[in-house]
Amino acid sequence: MNDLSTVKASLESRLAELKGRVERIEADLAEPHSADFAEQATEREDDDALEGQDALLGREITAIKAALGRIEDGSYGECTRCGEPVGEKRLEAYPEAALCISCARELEQR
Repeated sequence: MNDLSTVKASLESRLAELKGRVERIEADLAEPHSADFAEQATEREDDDALEGQDALLGREITAIKAALGRIEDGSYGECTRCGEPVGEKRLEAYPEAALCISCARELEQR
């Protein structure tokens, strides 16, 4: 596995990037709508898409913060469900992974 300080720095960088994107989305959502009804319909559709993106980013931010917490408490790399190792390749591909592949697959099938 990569050095934890490298992983931590990468996660913190990603977190800062995501927070910036959320701020831009929230600023766009705060913009007033046009007085033109046809334009309002388009703006509302755009708002729906932005709200979906905001929700996805929020989940990713939560996962990254949890991974940073696991680095701090020494449990990073252990499955939060079964306690087994998450797996080096999985963590390289998805550094915020909290579950080993077995537990992740099991939860997907539910």
